[in-house]
Amino acid sequence: MIAGNLRLVLSVVQKFAGRRESMDDLFQVGCIGLIKAVDGFNADLGVRFSTYGVPMIVGEIRRFLRDNNAVRVSRSVRDTAYRAMQVREDLQKNLGREPTMEEIAQKMNQPVATITVALESVVDPLSLYEPVYNDGGDPIFVMDQIGDSGGEDSWISAMVFKDTLRSLTEREKKIMSLRFLQGKTQVEVAGEIGISQAQVSRLEKNALERIKREF
Repeated sequence: MIAGNLRLVLSVVQKFAGRRESMDDLFQVGCIGLIKAVDGFNADLGVRFSTYGVPMIVGEIRRFLRDNNAVRVSRSVRDTAYRAMQVREDLQKNLGREPTMEEIAQKMNQPVATITVALESVVDPLSLYEPVYNDGGDPIFVMDQIGDSGGEDSWISAMVFKDTLRSLTEREKKIMSLRFLQGKTQVEVAGEIGISQAQVSRLEKNALERIKREF
């Protein structure tokens, strides 16, 4: 069973390509998941082995990636996170909707802050340049959804901003003001102006290019 399903492990491992982890290491971890799947598989249930085996392999690899994360998390926090995930899944089935953090915390008899920190600790860090949306035009990255800090070291100060506003349209001025002077995210700007986030992204990009040319 193990030797005959190594290709299954390989197909799962390829979904995790592009990470910093060694593909050989991930393949070995996937094989551990395969062994566990073989041990727990019941052929009498009439379910294909791949249907049962793939989630086991994926789960083993994800556990490895979490435990091997560069951001070290204590075992107790990880255990709390995994129990919260299970509770969230159970509540979702019972309620027919995504449960709130308060409902998960109440079910576990834990403070909301404890559950929130635990769940956030086992999430893989994202690159600021990770694309989160693409409507066929310019992609929107994670950094586009984060508000600007507006500190003194920001390259676009209020004084320089005012000097460069003359070359922008009224809508571009509004977007740039909300984004760089008030520190709002593209999602918030889109809601306030009444256009899509993709449109905000394109208008902001065009305005920035024009400002750079002014400099």
